[in-house]
Amino acid sequence: MFALTVRFDLADETAATAFDALAAQTAADVRELEPDVQTYAIHSVEGEPLARIFFEVYRDRAAFETHGTQPHIQHFFARSADLVVRTRLELLHPHELSDQHR
Repeated sequence: MFALTVRFDLADETAATAFDALAAQTAADVRELEPDVQTYAIHSVEGEPLARIFFEVYRDRAAFETHGTQPHIQHFFARSADLVVRTRLELLHPHELSDQHR
């Protein structure tokens, strides 16, 4: 399993509306065309109306790398470039807790 989050901070309300429409279509394409994507969820952030968080889980790192080459993902990044003022990518790794922290 390979997981990550991506935070997109959007320029303004108009950008947020356009971004949300683009993200919805992209998520539908991912679900239909990419069987190795296990989770592709888009969230808004409480108290931050111009922020969106994508939570993504892939079968493995190779599936993530393939995801980035897909035409619908290339389209998403090309169309969203002018809507986004900042992007933050965080790669996630399972964290094992000791028995005393469970």
